[in-house]
Amino acid sequence: MSYAFLALAIFGLITSSVFAGMVVAAVPDFLRERRRAFAALEREPRFTPPLSLLKPLHGAEPRLAEHLATFFEQDYPVYEILFCARSAEDAGLAIAREVAARYPHVPVQFLATGGQPDYINAKVASLEHMEAAARYDILVISDSDVRVTADYLRSVALPFANSRVGGMTCVYRGVAAEGGLWARLEAVGMSVEMTAGVLVARSLEGIQFALGPTMAFRRETVRRMGGFRVTADFCSDDFILGNETHKLGETMILSHHAIDHMVINSSFWQSMLHQARWMKSTRFSRPKGHLGTALTFSMPFGILGLGAAMALHQTAMAIGLLGWAVLSRLILSVAVGNWVVRDPSWFNLLVLYPVRDLMGFFFWVASYTSSKIHWRGRRFQLLAGGRMRAVK
Repeated sequence: MSYAFLALAIFGLITSSVFAGMVVAAVPDFLRERRRAFAALEREPRFTPPLSLLKPLHGAEPRLAEHLATFFEQDYPVYEILFCARSAEDAGLAIAREVAARYPHVPVQFLATGGQPDYINAKVASLEHMEAAARYDILVISDSDVRVTADYLRSVALPFANSRVGGMTCVYRGVAAEGGLWARLEAVGMSVEMTAGVLVARSLEGIQFALGPTMAFRRETVRRMGGFRVTADFCSDDFILGNETHKLGETMILSHHAIDHMVINSSFWQSMLHQARWMKSTRFSRPKGHLGTALTFSMPFGILGLGAAMALHQTAMAIGLLGWAVLSRLILSVAVGNWVVRDPSWFNLLVLYPVRDLMGFFFWVASYTSSKIHWRGRRFQLLAGGRMRAVK
């Protein structure tokens, strides 16, 4: 049995190393495109079409005012911000009003859905309301737990200089909003694990999806796909919007720009629920790719190899297999976390990411134990294709 476990461990280390190699091979192309994008921004600073920035809100999240303020401080000539929540008395809307009062030069609209239409994914109703009220034809959608720099909108607008582009999305680095071990582990997973998968998908088949923290679409593209309501029953509305854009024959672009995705789940339990929901939604949205994800993790196979080799009294081999796993993760964390998304936290990248890789494997296993998720204080069941229904 020990030999069987040892063989499995070596096989897993080989497959995870191949995946890491694919990621590292994709990095130079991304960095070249980033340099070209920076050059284009310097060459064509006048490409600044008016933008409508859509911000769905739900409650008073930690440091929400600070994060929202960054969207009012954009180096961009003409844009508006639309906020929408389920209720006009939503605490997040109240905070948005306070922030907006400090920036009277930025046009703002505050909307509420009143719970109608009562979609399974309540965020979609907010997007519909904001799209109907938006003045401009490029719609930038950004989650509430996002922080950006002053050049954000210029970077988001740049891909739309190409008329074939129907949508764009951004990579992101995870930032623990209030610190804490569990939030930092989740954050480094965003910076490295998520981005690594995006880079490989981009190199193999192009971008056929969007990432929720920031995505932008032409209004015409959204209407051609049937409006935001096409995502009303889905957990991964971002994936559906990007995928529908691709199906229309329009190009989805992965921007050179990286944003801060704030991790607001500082407690152990909330962090676990959030990561389990993300992994389960991926399982139902992309079942074949999700199944293969097991072979991209390194640390579980390194630990399995350590145990199997020690049982066979092969101490040097045991240490070597574990070292192989750790080295693979460190290379990945530096190439993606530092070079691509520019995560400044070396502790997260070099110390916590190998731990997060191990956790990621257990989240993957857990994704097959249940189809139910917790989201915004409610329980849902995921269905084939990524749809969901409420559970009483």
